[in-house]
Amino acid sequence: QVQLVESGGGSVQAGGSLRLSCQASVYTSRLRCMGWFRQAPGKEREAVTSIYGWGGNTYYSDSVKGRFTISRDDAKNTAYLQMSSLKPEDTAMYYCALASSCPLSDVSSPKYWGQGTQVTVSS
Repeated sequence: QVQLVESGGGSVQAGGSLRLSCQASVYTSRLRCMGWFRQAPGKEREAVTSIYGWGGNTYYSDSVKGRFTISRDDAKNTAYLQMSSLKPEDTAMYYCALASSCPLSDVSSPKYWGQGTQVTVSS
């Protein structure tokens, strides 16, 4: 069993930045794709970004490309999501996810989920 612990959410004004972290309790070579989904009130959960392995390929949704950057530190079993130029439409609960393959495309892909962290962007 793998636990994913998220941190770093909060409230920020439009144009600001936040960084999310997601730490896995153990490393498993079978589950090497880490990333984030997000879910806004009344909307479906959508894939945002994912990264495969250390220094591996990264994937971004069109809505965040150029503004968000995902990275990971396998020595710490941790992935990071640097969010810049935030917009009110980025407001959502962000969920870290762990899967065997990338990109994370739909909610059936992940094997494990984090508890979620709220990101609120005000105009």
